Amino acid sequence: MNYMPGTASLIQDIDKKHLVLLRDGRTLIGYLRSIDQFANLVLHQTVERIHVGKKYGDIPRGIFVVRGENVVLLGEIDLERESDTPLQQVSIEEILEEQRVEQQAKQESEKLKAQALKERGLSVPRADTLDEY
Repeated sequence: MNYMPGTASLIQDIDKKHLVLLRDGRTLIGYLRSIDQFANLVLHQTVERIHVGKKYGDIPRGIFVVRGENVVLLGEIDLERESDTPLQQVSIEEILEEQRVEQQAKQESEKLKAQALKERGLSVPRADTLDEY
């Protein structure tokens, strides 16, 4: 058995369709064209897929270079089963609007939670200050 350590094992996945989950939560789908020792990726015919509930939308992004430290998950997509999804594809405008509404509802929920904690004499650090500790 030929074992190739590290990212060298991904050489066999070149020119195959992959899903990449990034550290910031974005999901990219594209053809893996290149990889280096730092797991930096070059994706071709890339789309950014946005999921909201049972719906999704794809935003075309073209050629995408991803720095290896931002990759959380990388997986090959089975082209035969790709269309067997229970999700409904919608337009870019519709999915972006649904995403905005979902984020707004989440922010409202977080505000109510913080207010309830404050009324009880507790405080929760803001999400944008968590990296400072």
